[in-house]
Amino acid sequence: MDTYALLQHYWWFVVSLLASLLVFLLFVQGGQTLLFTIGKDKIQQKMLMNSTGRKWEFTFTTLVTFGGAFFASFPLFYSTSFGGAYWLWMLILVCFIIQAVSYEYQSKKGNFIGKRAYQVFLIINGVMAPILLGSAVGMFFTGADFIVNKDHFMDLSMPIISTWTNPWHGLECVFHFWNICLGIAIFFLARVQALLYFINNINDTEMTIRCRKQLIIEMVLFLIFFLVYLVHWVFSEGFAVNPETGAVYMEPYKYLHNLIDMPYLLIIMVIGIIGVVYAMFRTIFSKTWRKGIWFSGFGTVFTVLPILLCAGWNNTAFYPSLENLQSSLTIQNSSSSEFTLKVMAYVTILVPIVLIYIFFAWRALDRHKISEEDVENENNQAY
Repeated sequence: MDTYALLQHYWWFVVSLLASLLVFLLFVQGGQTLLFTIGKDKIQQKMLMNSTGRKWEFTFTTLVTFGGAFFASFPLFYSTSFGGAYWLWMLILVCFIIQAVSYEYQSKKGNFIGKRAYQVFLIINGVMAPILLGSAVGMFFTGADFIVNKDHFMDLSMPIISTWTNPWHGLECVFHFWNICLGIAIFFLARVQALLYFINNINDTEMTIRCRKQLIIEMVLFLIFFLVYLVHWVFSEGFAVNPETGAVYMEPYKYLHNLIDMPYLLIIMVIGIIGVVYAMFRTIFSKTWRKGIWFSGFGTVFTVLPILLCAGWNNTAFYPSLENLQSSLTIQNSSSSEFTLKVMAYVTILVPIVLIYIFFAWRALDRHKISEEDVENENNQAY
């Protein structure tokens, strides 16, 4: 593998890792949807808000970093998807904007629409963000309606390379069964991890018991949607690329072949699934164990990462075109120049430093568990 190809594979790994971390951090969104399910009075709801309020910025920052990394490393995808499926991405952006506004202003003086309105905004964000993001990622495997013609770049009157071919501009993905199935699976995973996080983060016996009971329901729903999607994904047709000509064609069981050709990804995925399942079942059956969020968190990253790597590695088109197979995007035909990828690769040396910072910041925020006494003290009440 030459240097340019190695850099393309490396940057697909970086983008996939950021997306995997984002899926884990969506537990904040899951927690927001449980505000009135787990919190039965205002004090308990304040405890839940303080719990998710400590972490929402991590999710938002990871989303922005993910978008920036995609733009810098695979600009043709960025212009095709973000420029063509703009209604989808605008709706996702609005979801995160109302989340930021809600956390910032719900307890401010002069809040004329009331605190409850901002809490409803958080629930909207908690429901729509995971489902829309999951549906958007689903297009990596089901395809999208666009055409790419690089010859148009020389047309000075209209130098538009990518064209979306339907008026929905991305919103059609939520009407595709397998896309929405993945989105709903991520939604229930977010709720599962939120419950595990509350158990770890909040020091309240009544709420902990309620979280463990609710976890059973969320676990069953998550496993149903996830396993159905996973089985379909493994045995579905995939968009393969001829390494000699670059031509895209349909290959039966493509993603199963990718796992077989790259067995280390299969091993990582199995470890990840075991980690998530272990976290859920041990939390349900052990009344004193509170560390499920860590096993589930690492398990989520280990599960999602191989799936996304299978979308781009091993001669696979990661953003297939349903209008014209040869317009499909691959890590070879959509990446930045070798010089750009190489310079940016040096910047990623700082990533471990950022991860260490996040670890210690997370640890500092969670060193003191949230309790009823904290939220009753105005000095410790953030939301």
